[in-house]
Amino acid sequence: MKDLTLREKVSQMLIIKIFGKEMTEKEKKIIREYKIGGVILYRKNYDSYEEMLKIINEIKKINKESGNIPLFISIDQEGGRVNRMPRELKNIKSAGKLASKQNIELIREAGKITAKMLKESGFNMNYAPVLDIQRFENGHAIGDRCYGKNAEEVSKNGIEVMKELSKGGIIPVVKHFPGHGSTNKDSHFFLPVINKSINELEKEDIIPFKEAIDQNAEVVMVGHLMIKDVDSKNPASLSKKIINNYLRNKYQYKGIIMTDDLKMRAISLRYGYVRAGLRACKAGADIIMIGASYNTIIRVIKKIEKNIRNNKIDINQINNSVERILSIKEKYQISDSTVNGCNIEEINKAIEKINIQ
Repeated sequence: MKDLTLREKVSQMLIIKIFGKEMTEKEKKIIREYKIGGVILYRKNYDSYEEMLKIINEIKKINKESGNIPLFISIDQEGGRVNRMPRELKNIKSAGKLASKQNIELIREAGKITAKMLKESGFNMNYAPVLDIQRFENGHAIGDRCYGKNAEEVSKNGIEVMKELSKGGIIPVVKHFPGHGSTNKDSHFFLPVINKSINELEKEDIIPFKEAIDQNAEVVMVGHLMIKDVDSKNPASLSKKIINNYLRNKYQYKGIIMTDDLKMRAISLRYGYVRAGLRACKAGADIIMIGASYNTIIRVIKKIEKNIRNNKIDINQINNSVERILSIKEKYQISDSTVNGCNIEEINKAIEKINIQ
């Protein structure tokens, strides 16, 4: 920590995306020179499992050769309709379908096999489980991605997945605090406004997150949701009131707080990437996910740096964020060692066994 420059500290707080199947020179430069904290990969980054391993190993190699802190290699692998793995690997049923079986062992097994598949493929962080409560039909933005239709079901099932991912060496990211289930809008396109009072949310939507925090949740993703009762000017992901007053103070959460991707139109069209990135940092986010271009990423880094130098952002806040990031990387023994991949046949058999039940 003491050896990091201010720029390196700020860069550790960012997770970026790779735009294509081949890394550009600019993307390599962000890793080499800006020493970014991590990357997220999507299905569009590869057509086959072999291609996926190739890009993961290339990212790791570039980072390792640059002598950088090992990277978060992250993915959004929930199962069901949120499936980012190549087609050679079968897909586990959605959270809603698994939960409908009312078999906690099945839930655990799904979490366990997901962790094994991801870990052996080179990932170390997964944006799951979803701890939102299902209130709308399956086709809704959240829908069958939920582990139940009430706080008790979601807590019981989702937290088991969180634990299994962690046991398997994958950092689980619970999402989308303080609960996306109360709105029928999709934050990929619109800024959902939740008109319920915070007291109402605390009686149901926030319960699974509170339970997860009590059971050592290590990363909480804050959603792009406007909770008018608390902050009528900023979505939760950019709100100091939500992040500080509730997550940090009221719920005594000591782990990492990260934003949902700032590329989502609820944020990018309303604020722009640079302004949103700065607001997220000022609000107290430890990790900012920003699926933007090279030039935009650099502008975000420099903007945050400038605000720290001008004492508009407390350096102690930045140091605390970076300490949390370095601590979890150390705890999970994250490394940039290359990987050979999982046994696809073995994983598929295990997934088939889950899906037929």
